Amino acid sequence: MTTEGFNWLRLALQWRGSVAPIIFPRVLLCGLFGLLISLFAYSGLSISGNILDNLVANVVYNLVLGLLLVFRTNTAYERFWEGRKCLGILVVAVRNLARQIWVGVATPEAIDKENKIAIMRMLGSFAIATKLHLRQEFANGELEGMFTNSQYLKLKSVKNQPLELALWIGDYLQQQHDRNCLSSNQLQAMNLLLDHMIEALTGCERILKTPIPLAYAIYLKRLLLIYCFALPFQIVEKSGFWTGPIVATIAFILFGIEQIGNEIENPFGRDPNDLPLDDICTSIVENIEDMLLVVEAESTEPLEDKLAAVAELEALPVE
Repeated sequence: MTTEGFNWLRLALQWRGSVAPIIFPRVLLCGLFGLLISLFAYSGLSISGNILDNLVANVVYNLVLGLLLVFRTNTAYERFWEGRKCLGILVVAVRNLARQIWVGVATPEAIDKENKIAIMRMLGSFAIATKLHLRQEFANGELEGMFTNSQYLKLKSVKNQPLELALWIGDYLQQQHDRNCLSSNQLQAMNLLLDHMIEALTGCERILKTPIPLAYAIYLKRLLLIYCFALPFQIVEKSGFWTGPIVATIAFILFGIEQIGNEIENPFGRDPNDLPLDDICTSIVENIEDMLLVVEAESTEPLEDKLAAVAELEALPVE
């Protein structure tokens, strides 16, 4: 077996991240009901299911059920993908704002450089605060070590921590502009990136706080139950004791499609099928720390080494 084939088979049989554990009770119930109907038929009881036969075989019913399942899955994936795009906007905006702050904000005094480093790291804190805000987990203390006690207590007292951090970052930029450490054009460009960060936050909140309409979810579940419990009456005459396994298999397919939509409609949790928020936040923080380390290393490089490097470049032949 090739590596590709082995990976395909391993993924098909993988339990973690699958909807099988969630839908197993429903599938088992439908299978047992099908087995019960086959036992009744075997014992000689008259299983009169003409009406149910017509219902299951009805083209309109099957078409409506199929369209609802497809619409449910597509709607859920659209929310999943929209959430990923919002997080992508956040990553780009944070990286660009960190770069522009480090390059554009002048630091005439040592305290200015310390403040600039602190605000750079606050950009990473914004990403983490966004993650905690979407998961409603701010009380877990993940941000506690990133701020002073007074800052953390103030941040903890507000309902929207990422928005509060955005206000702090905006205040810093305005202060640097007032001190002539930042030009008006630079301030405008940085505020635009800050707006993109808030836009990404708002987009994620929109997904989080706009659930699938309850009436739609209830209606789809009822149609699935009607179909799965009516199916044994149609196939028991020809399938016999295979009715239970057949019904369970079909129920596994239908309930699985519906459950996939449930799994991905809110992509900001900790389930295996949710977006990797922890990895995204870690990447942002590492990018900022790498930026600080590289710039710090360049700033501590002896002047003689820099001049020698420039001389070597000038001595290279021009092609």
